[in-house]
Amino acid sequence: MIHVALLGFGVVGSGTAEVLTQNKSIIERKVGQPVSIKYILDLRDFPDSPFADRIVHDFNIIVNDPEVSVVAEMMGGSHPAYDFTLACLKAGKSVVTSNKEVVANFGTELLTIAKENGVSYLFEASVGGGIPIIRPLREDLSSNNVTAISGILNGTTNYILTRMDNEGASFADVLKDAQRLGYAEANPAADVEGLDAARKIAILAAMAFGKRLNPNEILCEGITSVTAADSELAKEMGYAIKLIGYTTRMNGRILAMVSPRLVSRYNPIHGVNDVNNGILVNADMVGQVMFYGPGAGKLPTASAVAGDLIDVMAHTPAGVISPVWVDAEPDQIADPETYVCRHLVVLDAPKSAEAEISAHLDLNAPHFTEGRFSFITEELSEAEVKAKIAEVGYPLITRIRVL
Repeated sequence: MIHVALLGFGVVGSGTAEVLTQNKSIIERKVGQPVSIKYILDLRDFPDSPFADRIVHDFNIIVNDPEVSVVAEMMGGSHPAYDFTLACLKAGKSVVTSNKEVVANFGTELLTIAKENGVSYLFEASVGGGIPIIRPLREDLSSNNVTAISGILNGTTNYILTRMDNEGASFADVLKDAQRLGYAEANPAADVEGLDAARKIAILAAMAFGKRLNPNEILCEGITSVTAADSELAKEMGYAIKLIGYTTRMNGRILAMVSPRLVSRYNPIHGVNDVNNGILVNADMVGQVMFYGPGAGKLPTASAVAGDLIDVMAHTPAGVISPVWVDAEPDQIADPETYVCRHLVVLDAPKSAEAEISAHLDLNAPHFTEGRFSFITEELSEAEVKAKIAEVGYPLITRIRVL
């Protein structure tokens, strides 16, 4: 029998217990032996839960029990989740997690410790909720040279932008609805400012290129400045605005960024709406593949956690070979100012200024509405587009990158 411990009994933790119980026969058939949830660590008591007799409040009970060989960490936040994970790995226990903050910030160290102790550290649920993406990058696409990853990595912001696109509603109004429906937290900063997506794209970049970028140093722009007018303009031009996490190699250096993007109707992720996530992987052998589905939620995320648990338990005692990466050195990280793409530019300028503006910038799909002169530029670097806008001299209202 394999004994499992769960750290955290919130949304994902309780969902994982549900998956392990409801699909017990399926899981045990795949693992090849009985599986038991021995402990559930939480600060709270759950007297009405069918798992009430397994609730413990002292982490030491788990880390010091030799019968527990696999631990699922679903606590959220960096501490004490990181500290508990480190202790479990050093004690020879494999750990699986949904905690993107810990993976993004401490993944290099924890993967090294896991390898040194002959155990596994897996984190399928840390990106994309129930969407398989980490395992395909680690296994199915391992013979490929990944060239770029772009994706909608946050369901809350995608829900807000979808509503703005469909209804012409303001960001503030849709955010209030998202909070009322439970899609957004009372403090939504991590979602709407792009921090959640930055952690996820840092993990995907590390999986693709073997180098971990500090998520706190990734260029990160959220959706708080996107207006209903921006959304309507994008729709008229045949685009949708999506918050996109993006990573690629530029001249041998790794670029990762998060920002609102215009996504063409011909791009597969244009149609990824509401709370769903969609991730495009470009690779040299397979071409372009897309991963789509529920990016969050109790059971979808728990499904990914349980999948990692099965992977580890089916390979006990040797465990699964975890990904290996190292922290990127400064000279291995690309300067975002050198990144080249097209840009939607909206200037506070009259229609009569078209000839004057076109002397500085190539104007694709020029559009004029009530003092807003809009166009899409040719491919320019960040530095170039900023310089050309400054040369034009008209006040900038909006600049949004085109994917």
